[in-house]
Amino acid sequence: MGAHWELVGGATSLEELHKQIGEFEPDVVIVDAGLGHGAVQGLRLLGRTVRLVSLGSLPGADAEVSELGDIRSAVLGFPRPGGPVRT
Repeated sequence: MGAHWELVGGATSLEELHKQIGEFEPDVVIVDAGLGHGAVQGLRLLGRTVRLVSLGSLPGADAEVSELGDIRSAVLGFPRPGGPVRT
């Protein structure tokens, strides 16, 4: 993705996804629509601030893409973690 990105995880079930969210504490999560509509809702219920990009249609995701090649653009469209610094 880029020199300042770290790609971790690779969950194939909702259980693995929730476990990996707790383990890796990512800023952005890419969720395949094949995991079902409960994926987004389940992640939101974890109470973590994470931006969600869905590959396919998943209501509640912050961004949706239809092709793998569009993921990078969707992620780059989010503000950087932490937001602007204010004094």
